[in-house]
Amino acid sequence: MDKEQLLSGRDWIFESNEILVLTGAGLSTASGIPDFRGPQGVWTKDPDAEKLSDIRYYVSDARIRKKAWRSRRDSPVWEATPGIGHRAIAAFERTEKIHTLVTQNIDGLHQMAGSSPDRVIEIHGTIREVACLECTYRAPMKEALERLESGEEDPACPACNGILKSATVSFGQSLIPEDLARAERAACACDLLLAVGSTLSVYPVAGLVPMAKERGAKIIIVNAEPTAMDDLADAALFGDLNELLPALLNWNPEVSDTE
Repeated sequence: MDKEQLLSGRDWIFESNEILVLTGAGLSTASGIPDFRGPQGVWTKDPDAEKLSDIRYYVSDARIRKKAWRSRRDSPVWEATPGIGHRAIAAFERTEKIHTLVTQNIDGLHQMAGSSPDRVIEIHGTIREVACLECTYRAPMKEALERLESGEEDPACPACNGILKSATVSFGQSLIPEDLARAERAACACDLLLAVGSTLSVYPVAGLVPMAKERGAKIIIVNAEPTAMDDLADAALFGDLNELLPALLNWNPEVSDTE
């Protein structure tokens, strides 16, 4: 831990009033949810798994859809609880300094930790809901998984018989324009961008960092390892997020979040 950068970052956070927080998969690995590209990542360990997140394969191949449904059913998300990082951000949110929280994660753990749904932009969607690819049907994922347990291997939309999938953004699908526009407005308006647990290599989300930098915002990066945007950072802290983030936000995980 670079103590000088940590203290500088803490000062900048204290002085800021419009903070944009950007979080990635590294924040949820401590909650037992593996990332995708790391050494123990989902796609690293199972090359076929990446196809489950590609809309072209998903739509055209019933075998891939059935495997995707089994993957959703068995996802560690359902047993996961918010980690120290999620709780630290939620606690810090009560200072009213966080204007917007953009997460690349689909697990819903920020809201479970207490972050306001009004502030959270789930830029890649959520696994906790299911959506039809052919009509406007949308429902809790629990309903589709109950159908899976009853014997349906590839449950169809109950409204139009179309293809159902998790309400997440797969490869080949566009981000929801309203969510991206809101995230970009936050990047343009923030006076500090705090990126946590992201490699900052996936666009267009990674583009929020230079967007904020160009408009004079301080950039603080907290990650387990170097990222693609470190050259833009005013402070870059690498190591255990469960130690770095509480220290940066001056939050004690031993103290109840409600105190």
